[in-house]
Amino acid sequence: MPVALTLLSFGANVQSVTAQTTENIYEFSITYDALAIFGPVFNEEKNILDVAVLGESIGDAPFGLTNFDSRTYGRFEDRTTQIFSTFDADPSVFGIEGNVRGDRYFGGSNELFGRASDSAVIDLVQQTIVGGGIINVTGGTGIFSNATGLITFTQEDRLTPGSTDGPLTSRGVAVLNFSIRTPQRVPEPAATTALLGLGVTGAVLLHQYRRRLNNF
Repeated sequence: MPVALTLLSFGANVQSVTAQTTENIYEFSITYDALAIFGPVFNEEKNILDVAVLGESIGDAPFGLTNFDSRTYGRFEDRTTQIFSTFDADPSVFGIEGNVRGDRYFGGSNELFGRASDSAVIDLVQQTIVGGGIINVTGGTGIFSNATGLITFTQEDRLTPGSTDGPLTSRGVAVLNFSIRTPQRVPEPAATTALLGLGVTGAVLLHQYRRRLNNF
């Protein structure tokens, strides 16, 4: 029996290690009604603006991710009738100092967090904005605890200018494609081995008890 117990324990530990390296993979898409807010100016010398994009899902959203709030810095380069813009949550990308910003996808007990890096073209004649990019997932809550992965997106907006001294805004549709990985939770190897040991011990005691009954 000691030999049998050792073999069972070894097998359980190997299985636990394999399970711990297994990932849950979530792949899904959500379409959001998005509002983009460009401004105020964060760094006038380098023409860097504060940028916020707020979204609400059109229809039901998988895993309750009905809303998102994306915060980045944006640099704008004027080219006559078009403005080329670059956005990033990390200010060091633009050679400036500031806090690293991020994205939050939420609506229930499950949430995702990430950092965006994207670009867009603003057409001043057509009054449109077309862009896209990548969000690197940095974590989450609920089923997305310790999540990693990528979110890719495309967005088409129409400019909705506000007052002359206020930030520029646009409204449109953003389509986000999620590819998320989370570690699979498994019982601790020590606990699994202990349960197996108790089971084997119980089987031995039961066998001895039955033999004693048969001898009477």
